[in-house]
Amino acid sequence: MTETLAADWGGWQRSWDRQQEWYLPDREERFRVMLDAVEAVVGPRPRVLDLACGTGSISDRLLNRFPQATSTGVDLDPALLTIARGHFAGEPRAEFVTADLRDPDWTARLPHRRYDAVLTATALHWLGADELRVLYGQLAAVVRDGGIFVNADHMPDESSPRLNAADRAYRHARQERARREGAQDWADWWRAAAQDPVLADVVAERFGIFGNPADGDHGEDKVYPAAWHMDALRAAGFGEVRTAWCSLTDAAVLALK
Repeated sequence: MTETLAADWGGWQRSWDRQQEWYLPDREERFRVMLDAVEAVVGPRPRVLDLACGTGSISDRLLNRFPQATSTGVDLDPALLTIARGHFAGEPRAEFVTADLRDPDWTARLPHRRYDAVLTATALHWLGADELRVLYGQLAAVVRDGGIFVNADHMPDESSPRLNAADRAYRHARQERARREGAQDWADWWRAAAQDPVLADVVAERFGIFGNPADGDHGEDKVYPAAWHMDALRAAGFGEVRTAWCSLTDAAVLALK
């Protein structure tokens, strides 16, 4: 990467948020619920692990809301981590770690052994059932006693097919309207990032790991209902487990250690 070139890190952070909101118009609401749970359970000065952090969207909201919070973001994506590190440059409350959550020893890369809260949103649906069970067991060792884990992600309920079909049609119509107004989808955003001379090298590295979204080669989502996640978290060693928020397609599952 050409280090003499300047990047608009804040602009890339905002464009990532807008692209994500094209898929998730209630994204800010789920973030608010997650942070409400953090404050209610562990207080306003939490040490937080931002799991599969991407550009650090959760960390951004966390640190804006809680001036005495600290955050560790962990992800494997070199492009999104580059944006996160650029956006949070000079922010002593935030640090970022490169790690693959499928690596059995990924937690050894963390700067702290225990965290008050582990938060993740719309990120773990690329893990299979066995991988998620292993990850939940690892997180049970990372969350301190009395701490919490919150996973907000796609968690469809297949028991209501007509409601699901109606919601799917509504979402597609809304997305088409937004597209006509110039909104970016996932592939559009990555094409734009690849054309930025500051990001080009790390985007190419990212494509080598995950595939190029423009080619349709970015894996398949593996989604499970909220009840599945709650059972897996209880089996991993968490105590009280419940949903903290839900829509017709997504949910936030909260687990207390």
